[in-house]
Amino acid sequence: MKCLYAILLFLAAAQSRAADLRHDLYVCVSQSKPFVIGTKVQQLNGLYRMDGRITPTHVGFNHPRIDAMAADPRDPKRIYAAGLNGVLRSLDGGGTWRIVTGWDMTEGKDIAVDPHEPENVYVGLPDGIAVSRDGGQTWVRANAGIRRAYTQTICVDRTRAGRVLAGTELGIYLSDDGAATWRRVFPTTKTVNNLRQSPHDPAVFLAATQAEGAVLSRDGGEHWETLPGTQRGQTLHNVDFDAADPQRLYLAGWGCGILASEDGGRTWSRRSETLPNADIWRMSADPDLPGRLYASPHGEPIFISDDYGRTWKARWFTAATVWDFVFVPRS
Repeated sequence: MKCLYAILLFLAAAQSRAADLRHDLYVCVSQSKPFVIGTKVQQLNGLYRMDGRITPTHVGFNHPRIDAMAADPRDPKRIYAAGLNGVLRSLDGGGTWRIVTGWDMTEGKDIAVDPHEPENVYVGLPDGIAVSRDGGQTWVRANAGIRRAYTQTICVDRTRAGRVLAGTELGIYLSDDGAATWRRVFPTTKTVNNLRQSPHDPAVFLAATQAEGAVLSRDGGEHWETLPGTQRGQTLHNVDFDAADPQRLYLAGWGCGILASEDGGRTWSRRSETLPNADIWRMSADPDLPGRLYASPHGEPIFISDDYGRTWKARWFTAATVWDFVFVPRS
């Protein structure tokens, strides 16, 4: 009886929280559950929507690897995904899909929509950057000024149309003209893996690098500083901001687990001691649920924390690699 009562309380609390959600959570995931040869295995990969932050619902078709997704801010049912076979677009919330790039634009790493000009869509590729000016109908290369074109991450400035930052194999590049031209604003010797803009101060950007630690810009991406306590030579996969506290930042990577700062990046503490390992593919802070974090440890389920990463519990899948957690504003 006590067990049933606890379950009912949990479901009631979950429903109450779900009613207050302002975003839908999507997860780009590849599952790797062990199986025995000869047995029937059905592991759906690709894109999942976490309905109410409770139930994973597979969206679209079984895709071996989708690295990133983005939604049109005018219409959250208009979804773009960057995957092994290029850019995919859905006009009905993921019910049906169409590949909108050709054979020469594949293995997309990241994708972003300009909120001021939503017909402009940017994708990072192993051989550079491509842009669509017509909502994904047609695509052109946009690498002018970039050395070593491999591009892992794209971030569009939400305050200025046509202002885009790109994390490449040799640093961070900035464009003020919708990717027509680029200039390098932070050099690195290895890839920049992730770029994020602060939800509090749009002049603040945070980046995770392959070998230069975490770097921060306070002037819209023009100048960058390496944050103390972030190890050079350590692979950082991604960064994130806490939606409630502008001083709370997060880092995740290989071997370092998850690190949190409560003072804007001056000092850091580990938040992955109760996770199965310290090799983290991706982590994210929920913009709607204070204290809620998501993490993808290597070879493990997706874990969640409701106390800013101090404790964790397994939530979804048996073994998965999450390439991205994406929060799409509800209409």
